[in-house]
Amino acid sequence: MRLEGKTAIVTGGGSGFGAGIVRKFAAEGARVMVADINREAAEAIAAEVGGIAQVVDVADRASVKAMGGAAAAAFGDVDILVNNAGITHLPKPMEEVTEEEFDRVLAVNAKSVYLTAVELVPAMKARGAGAILNVASTAGLSPRPRLNWYNASKGWMVTATKAMAVELAPSGVRVNALAPVAGETPLLSSFLGEDTPEMRAKFLSTIPLGRFSTPEDMGNTAAFLCSDEASMVTGAVLEVDGGRCI
Repeated sequence: MRLEGKTAIVTGGGSGFGAGIVRKFAAEGARVMVADINREAAEAIAAEVGGIAQVVDVADRASVKAMGGAAAAAFGDVDILVNNAGITHLPKPMEEVTEEEFDRVLAVNAKSVYLTAVELVPAMKARGAGAILNVASTAGLSPRPRLNWYNASKGWMVTATKAMAVELAPSGVRVNALAPVAGETPLLSSFLGEDTPEMRAKFLSTIPLGRFSTPEDMGNTAAFLCSDEASMVTGAVLEVDGGRCI
């Protein structure tokens, strides 16, 4: 019960890594808002853990503001924010990614972190406490060809995490990030280009531990970084990647 009495928002919490984080947070005693653009997915996970479902487009300012208002009404204070929602473009040469694809990837993966900060950081600063966790990627640390602008968006998140951490430290707000390798999530087929046994085997050969990241891996690591046990940890980008970045 490391998060007993804590409240949390997890964006993209209706599936994949986000759902794994929601389940672990709830198991550790937190009250969780499952924020997702997919209403049915958010409601299903929220019902499973006794949480609150909230429809949100993390790239839209009004939608993020509504999420913050709903969290304040339900919880009062928000102790933990997990910026997990993310998308990618399909693997292709960098010059073939359309402007619309580029704009959407940067809006969901980068602008969203700015929007949630605008909405939630002031109250955390005023209280002198809070934990923010950004879900980056090994792609931001060790980029792969043909995912260029996705790689760049996650590299932005790494830098944003460190910049946020150093600015918010005097206010008692910690900011960290996770860098998972690809996992069994709805985005896997997009990363691989095509989800075939051959493509999976080729990708797994680059991971020393020989398996993908799982939602449970992410939940376990997120619970530690957002708990008081990690009170001296801020600005860290923890690789949950089976050795992929070595």
